[in-house]
Amino acid sequence: MGGDPGTTSEETGARRAPDPIRVLIVDDHALFRRGLEMVLTEEPGIELVGEASDGAEAVEKAGEALPDVVLMDIRMPKSSGIEACRAMKEVAPSAKIVMLTISDEEEDLFEAIRAGASGYLLKDIPYDEVADVVRAVHGGQSLINPSMAAKLLTEFAALARRDEEERTQQVPAPRLTEREMEVLRLVARGMNNRDIAKELFISENTVKNHVRNILEKLQIHSRMEAVMIAVREKLIEFS
Repeated sequence: MGGDPGTTSEETGARRAPDPIRVLIVDDHALFRRGLEMVLTEEPGIELVGEASDGAEAVEKAGEALPDVVLMDIRMPKSSGIEACRAMKEVAPSAKIVMLTISDEEEDLFEAIRAGASGYLLKDIPYDEVADVVRAVHGGQSLINPSMAAKLLTEFAALARRDEEERTQQVPAPRLTEREMEVLRLVARGMNNRDIAKELFISENTVKNHVRNILEKLQIHSRMEAVMIAVREKLIEFS
C-alpha cells in the first residue's frame, strides 16, 4: 500500500546518483576565478564548494570544505600554491590538486609534483576543457600540459642519472610485489585506474589498493612521484 514491497532501501540507494565532485578554486585574480566558477557551476556532477584568493586562505578553506579537487595557481600572495599544496596534504589528504598557472618554469613544475600535485596545466587551457580536467584527476589520472611534458621527462632523465651515481650508497627502496610493479609500470604510462584494471583483468578497487600500497611503501604522495620512481628504477626508458 505504501510503495512497492519488493523494493528495498538498499536497492533504492544503489540507484542514487553518485556524489558530485567537490571543487575548490584558488587564484588571486578574481576575474579568472569568476570564469572557472561560471563554467563549473553549469556542469552536471560537479559542485563548487568554495574559492580563495591566496595560499593561506586556500588551506583554511580546504580544511573546512574537504574538496575532492583543488584548482590552484602557483604565484599568489601570503602563501604560494606550492606551500599551500604541501599544507593541504595535512588538512585534506584525499584532495587532488591541479596547478593551473601561467608559469612554464621547469622548477615550478618539478616543485609542484614534489609537493603532491596531480596535475600541472597552463592557463591557456580552454575553459570548456576544465570540467574534463576535474573529472580526469578525480578519476585518478595525472595531467601535464603538453608543452611541459618534454621538460618533465628531461628532468626525470637527469634525476635518474644522478640517482644511478648514488645507488650504491642508498638504502634499498622497499620491495614491491610483482603485481605492484606491473601497476607501477602502467601508472608510469599515464593510465588511469579503470584502464589499468582492464589491462590486468582485475577490479578497479583492486587497482586502487595496489596504488595505495605502492605510495605507502615508497613513502610518496602522488602518482606523479611514482613515475619518478619508475624512471629511477628503469621501469620505463626514454629514447
